[in-house]
Amino acid sequence: MSTQVRTPLGEFWRRFKRKRLPLAAGVVLAVMVLAALLAPWIAPFDPAAPDYDNVLAGPSWLHWAGTDVFGRDILSRIIWGGRVSLSVGFISVFLGGFAGVVLGIVSGFFGGWADTAVMRLCDVLLAFPGILLAIAVVAVLGPGIDNVIYAIAVFSMPVFARLVRGSTLGLKQTVYVQAARSIGVSRYKLMLVHILPGTLPVVIVYISLRVGTSILTAASLSFIGLGAQPPSPEWGAMLSDARSYLGVADHLIWFPGATILLTVLAFNVLGDGLRDALDQKLRT
Repeated sequence: MSTQVRTPLGEFWRRFKRKRLPLAAGVVLAVMVLAALLAPWIAPFDPAAPDYDNVLAGPSWLHWAGTDVFGRDILSRIIWGGRVSLSVGFISVFLGGFAGVVLGIVSGFFGGWADTAVMRLCDVLLAFPGILLAIAVVAVLGPGIDNVIYAIAVFSMPVFARLVRGSTLGLKQTVYVQAARSIGVSRYKLMLVHILPGTLPVVIVYISLRVGTSILTAASLSFIGLGAQPPSPEWGAMLSDARSYLGVADHLIWFPGATILLTVLAFNVLGDGLRDALDQKLRT
């Protein structure tokens, strides 16, 4: 009789697929990412092409989400804007996560002055509200989507560092790490091979939660003029352009706002599902 061997990935998927809401959130995000990647082929109109015969037109069969003050198709701009907003969310979080993971492992593994220096740096960064720190960084570097990515990465880094440091402090006391140390495994191999994989579950969960927050922060910065600049179809910039037309063309607010809401909500729900599934695997 053959017995089925359960791999860690298979065990995680077995638990995660039972959670219908996070699974649905993952499908929604996959569709959004796919739509952003295929924007040149699926967007019904050029997002920058004006149509002065259909200025501020409401939703219709031709323009499903209506048009803006220049007659540009809102749905096409949302699809193309997904490339900007999702890229900002993923790139900024991965940059901040990479820096945070490196600092967290070094801090937790070596301790001493390295731990003190890294944790005091994190304390300084965490003393500022995230959006204020991002505004300060963009104010220094200048407006623009690239600088928004750097700003979000900066205020994402300390939380990753603290999470990974906590995991490292626990993992370096485990039996298998102590055994590897006793047979002469180098410190760098201990960190990369024996400790880093153990920190990945908490990092993956926080990445999924942080991407949604980063998209919201990027939209906020674009809304106040510090992020994406016209004529970029970034979702926050679209909301900023729509402020003057409240009560006149409310669809300019509703569709980009609903897209931001759905995206951030989906990332948060997915993160909760990943946390539950990974926590159960670790307890087992």
